Amino acid sequence: MSAAAHALALHRLGKRYGAVAAVDDVSLGVERGEFLTLLGPSGSGKTTILMMIAGFTEPSSGAVRLDGRDITGLPPERRDFGMVFQGYALFPHLTVAENIAFPLRVRGLGRAAREAKVRGALDLVQLAGLAERRPAQLSGGQQQRVALARALVFDPNLLLLDEPLSALDKKLRAELQEELRALHRRIGRTFVNVTHDQEEALSLSDKVAILNHGRLIQIGQPAALYERPATRFVAGFLGTSNFLAGAVMDVAEGGFTLALGATRLVQEGAPPGARALLSLRPEKIALLAPGERATNEVAGHIAGWLYLGAGYALQVATADCGEVRVTLPAWRAPIAPATGLPVRLGWPADAAVVVAEDADAP
Repeated sequence: MSAAAHALALHRLGKRYGAVAAVDDVSLGVERGEFLTLLGPSGSGKTTILMMIAGFTEPSSGAVRLDGRDITGLPPERRDFGMVFQGYALFPHLTVAENIAFPLRVRGLGRAAREAKVRGALDLVQLAGLAERRPAQLSGGQQQRVALARALVFDPNLLLLDEPLSALDKKLRAELQEELRALHRRIGRTFVNVTHDQEEALSLSDKVAILNHGRLIQIGQPAALYERPATRFVAGFLGTSNFLAGAVMDVAEGGFTLALGATRLVQEGAPPGARALLSLRPEKIALLAPGERATNEVAGHIAGWLYLGAGYALQVATADCGEVRVTLPAWRAPIAPATGLPVRLGWPADAAVVVAEDADAP
């Protein structure tokens, strides 16, 4: 478990199936020891990219490079990448230890060396007491750990993960997210993960690449992407957002005013032109108490609400901003939500961010 981390680079990678571009001119880099997640909806190209990195799918254009060396034409078995598949792909007739030892047998490693490496891998994923069990005797979380151990036992150059947590229930998925992140920190290997789950991407990754229609839309650290999305798609896909579009007025140094009907909103930042689109996260909106003031204030009434345990999700109907989504903690909530209840919303000038309309938007 002491192999050095490796750097990965994709250069103008593309994959076409006839007239359809499954992956369209994607370039990105993964630093040594970094945890990168490819995030996007179904059909965004993320799994196709992972398969091209692994060598199972041949690119139509571009290159895959490892530590600066072009490996685009290298077969999968010579890339020395570990891979964890969505369904784990364990051999049902083999024990846990035999499953983990399989890649070592393929590589011709001797029995004593195999057994030592298997013991180390079992310790790494905390399954030392289950070596003689078969997959059918394991829980989903334990099977996932076996798949991880098998992918890591031969000290691969990179670890590739194809939605490894998607088959698990919500509580177990959250627990294994923490374990996977801790495992990455312990072994310092380069991980490339694929998921459509935004929470998983945010919690696991050093860096997230957001894809749509085969194109790379934005890449960066999770907090930077969440707080400063570049486009409507990124803001809407990575969490929940309100979108406020209006005419730009009163441009001053460091900010401007956005006109939405009779409503005027003060916004920090530079306007993109005569009109601007703002992304405003629901948790950044406050319910104003009587007499309380805010830089931006909008009146409305609760059109609908949900109790989510830790908080409430409100839909507030307003005259000029449409329906605005607001979240607030349930513990000591300032109001008892009720449909039709009048409320005032408020937020500071730096709560929203200017985003671009998507290039393929109608």
